[in-house]
Amino acid sequence: MRVLHVLDHSIPLHSGYTFRTLSLLREQRKLGWETHHLTSPKHAAGLGPKATQSLEETVDGWHFFRTPPATGGLPGLGQLQLMRQTRARLQQVAEKLRPHIIHAHSPVLNALPAIKVGRALGIPVVYEIRAFWEDAAVDHGTTKEGSLRYRITRAMETHALKQVDHAFTICEGLRADIVARGIAANKVTVIPNAVDIENFEPGGLPDEALKAELGLNGCTVLGFIGSFYAYEGLDLLMDALPQMLSQRPDVRLLLVGGGPQDAALKEQAKRLGVADKVVFTGRVPHSEVNRYYDLVDVLCYPRHSMRLTELVTPLKPLEAMAQGRILVASDVGGHKELIRDGQTGVLFKAGHAEALANATLDLLNKPESWDALRRQGRAFVENERNWRASVANYPAVYERLLAGSRLAPV
Repeated sequence: MRVLHVLDHSIPLHSGYTFRTLSLLREQRKLGWETHHLTSPKHAAGLGPKATQSLEETVDGWHFFRTPPATGGLPGLGQLQLMRQTRARLQQVAEKLRPHIIHAHSPVLNALPAIKVGRALGIPVVYEIRAFWEDAAVDHGTTKEGSLRYRITRAMETHALKQVDHAFTICEGLRADIVARGIAANKVTVIPNAVDIENFEPGGLPDEALKAELGLNGCTVLGFIGSFYAYEGLDLLMDALPQMLSQRPDVRLLLVGGGPQDAALKEQAKRLGVADKVVFTGRVPHSEVNRYYDLVDVLCYPRHSMRLTELVTPLKPLEAMAQGRILVASDVGGHKELIRDGQTGVLFKAGHAEALANATLDLLNKPESWDALRRQGRAFVENERNWRASVANYPAVYERLLAGSRLAPV
């Protein structure tokens, strides 16, 4: 079976999006499928203004067809031009490869061109929603919920969902929202976020040299490793820090990564008088991330409650469980799908700094509970949230669509 995946961006860019993509592709290939991969013009934008891009590229053994950046066009019509570019390039690649399935991934800017090309060539099209474009725009500050732009992008998503042959999504929260838009329940399948369990080894020992370098010797370390987006709630974690320090002066906060909230968080730490208790490392190479995980006693995921976080499940808590880490997380819907309070982690009331502080202090004061949390979290990902189990949800849908297609696998 030949599957042509249409992606927003890919490696060498590093993001939760690219890591999920690679995991899905590896498991599909283990099924004996032939996967091909096309990225949108947005991939080139992610490489920076001075980057050059060829029409085809192999990265770490994975071959990608690239779409040239969108140029020209009328002001304000950038998204339309982007979709035209994607559609033209997808048409070229699909005519060359003759895939049995076109599999478009978020955002809807990939789905709409895929629908056009699929209909023209008689190829079934599936659309995998990782988050809704309109909700991501709200978090990025480019629109507000209920605005004209929001309503237009929501209508685009709904239109695409009604046109594709099948929809996949990453969690039950998003599936429920899709069905509520009038999409038949049997047309929507969940491919849950998961981990490559063999890539995570629990019980790593701290690198003492790194610990000393960061000034963390003799400290209890709370940590967050990832991108500093507003919805992650790191401002709430900062607000909770003074209360925790009043009872546990040895606490330090380790923030590994960067992003839009970087400067604001540093300013907040100064304003609260805790700048000397917070370590900002900046972004670190992906190959080095585990060294920083090994320094952390409690991982914190204080996401704010909004449509995005209530509907979408993140990857980071699953990775933490796979490593046998203990964690504290807000009780947003995306977390509640993953974390069983008191069994695989600890949940606190979203948006409440005092609740976060109390939950964390309670956990720190009960070290006798840590082994069970680690063991149960690791068992959860091993048994329920591995990529083999997630990808096993694709074949039945693909085969049903091919049975009604004029194309047949060879």
